[in-house]
Parts: sequence; structure tokens; C-alpha cells
Amino acid sequence: MKIRSFMTMMVAAAAIVFGMSSCGSDDNDDPEVALAAQVSGSYTGQEILTVDGEPDEGSATFVFSKSSDTSVDMTIPQYGMGMMTLPALPVKNIPLTKSGSTITGKLASYAGSVTNADGAEKAYTISDVTVIFNDKTVVVTFTMKYGNMPFVFAGQFTGTRSLSKPLE
Repeated sequence: MKIRSFMTMMVAAAAIVFGMSSCGSDDNDDPEVALAAQVSGSYTGQEILTVDGEPDEGSATFVFSKSSDTSVDMTIPQYGMGMMTLPALPVKNIPLTKSGSTITGKLASYAGSVTNADGAEKAYTISDVTVIFNDKTVVVTFTMKYGNMPFVFAGQFTGTRSLSKPLE
């Protein structure tokens, strides 16, 4: 009788222990994709560059690539024609945050240099960068100072993701 009672208690204890350690819905089999991976890719749409109060509108493709899990690099496409062509300008390490389904990036200023078509190295500064991703669309605003030009470009871009697979 004692053995039967003892065995019943052991089976009950084992059931409790195994029941507490069983698989449950708290397992995270589908980890969240990094913010940068969610938005990386090419976006095609309309860009408006305003120079000295005069807007110039045209189609453009902005490219966003993963810099880290929480930041992206952005490439502003070349602009202009002939001797007045500005080369594509990279902007690196734009930090990202997420609120609901919207991913936002903000960067106060980025300075770099590029080689133009004539082989000359030109400095540039991109300031007041705001990038807003929502679903497959992006809105970008920025100001740009290129080389020794006496004026600042104000840029705005609205585009839709054109690649089905994000860039890494």
C-alpha cells in the first residue's frame, strides 16, 4: 500500500514537472527581422530639388542598403546634365526607429567627398535628413551643399520599393 501511494505521488510529481516544461506558445520561432533589412532596397518615384527657390522635378531611384541592424546607407542619385551633373552621393549610417508600422530615420548632418566626371574630388554635406518608410513607400527630405556652389539644394523624394527582395 505504501508503495502504491508512493508511486502515485511520483507519477503526479513527474506529470507536474513535465507539464511545466512542455512546449508552449511563448517560443519565438519567428524572430523580428532587423529594421534595416525591412527597408533595404531600391525605391523609384518623384524627386523635387529646389535650388534658389526654383523647383526641378523628375523621376529618380534612391537606394537604401543595410549598414547595421538599426541603420541604413542611402544613395542620392546623380542629378543634372553635362558639366552641371552632380554625381550620386552616399549618406551613411542613418539610424532607424520603429513606431507601429512606420520606420523613421533621422540624421542631422553627413559630410563626404566624391569624384566627379572630371576626376576632381568634391566635398559635399547632406543635412536635415528625414526618411519615413511605411509599407513599400518612402518619403525622404534633405538639404545638400555640393563643392563650392554658393547655394543649397533642398530635396524631397517620394517613391515605391521597386525590388521584391531587400538588399543586404
